[in-house]
Amino acid sequence: MPENDYAGSRILLVEDEDSLAIGLEYNLSEEGYSVIIAADGKQALEHIDSKQFDLVILDIMLPYLDGFEVAQKIREQFPQMPILMLTARTAAKDRIRGLELGADDYLTKPFHLQELLLRIRGMLKRKRWYQSATTDSPLYQFGENEVNFENLTCRAGKKDMKLTAREAMFLRYLIDNRGRVISRKEILENVWNIDSEVETRTIDNFIVRLRKFFEPNPSKPLYIKSVRGIGYMFEV
Repeated sequence: MPENDYAGSRILLVEDEDSLAIGLEYNLSEEGYSVIIAADGKQALEHIDSKQFDLVILDIMLPYLDGFEVAQKIREQFPQMPILMLTARTAAKDRIRGLELGADDYLTKPFHLQELLLRIRGMLKRKRWYQSATTDSPLYQFGENEVNFENLTCRAGKKDMKLTAREAMFLRYLIDNRGRVISRKEILENVWNIDSEVETRTIDNFIVRLRKFFEPNPSKPLYIKSVRGIGYMFEV
């Protein structure tokens, strides 16, 4: 591993299995991260309310409140908080539910420590890019649409909606590269950080959702266009 550019980042580790939590706390601390452990969903929300974190590692199977409920509450309070779900569940429906509730990534137990560390760095890198991009221009308007990239709210015509963190990040990347064809590979590298669990089909599904939000006629998009065999391009 190269020198960690994100040392000092504060991580909330929500894990009820003591041995795993202690082992992860040790290894993450060795990488330079500051780690706080929560053993259940209630503790996680108490820590979130009282401390500032840069990233949350969140198990799904938790006492009191499960990881899905915790993710939803965290996302309501901190729209841009990176959330990595860590779980023994392998069903696709659980991955999809976690992503829809606002999780940024999903890692299945058992896992390799190096993979976890790479995921964390990728998420912190994306967070830093996104914060930098939104500081200069948090609001963006196109057509009858307006997106607030700070709180992830948007207006499409007369409808008010809220994006997930991943949807907002994906849209922001398209907008920042407007007029240029972006390959699926580039999107995977810069928005998903080459997540092995994400297929190009998932990118297509996100495009479908964004078109439903913002296109007057999603079947004939004006803004988020497909370039056959290559990828996508945002035009205004």
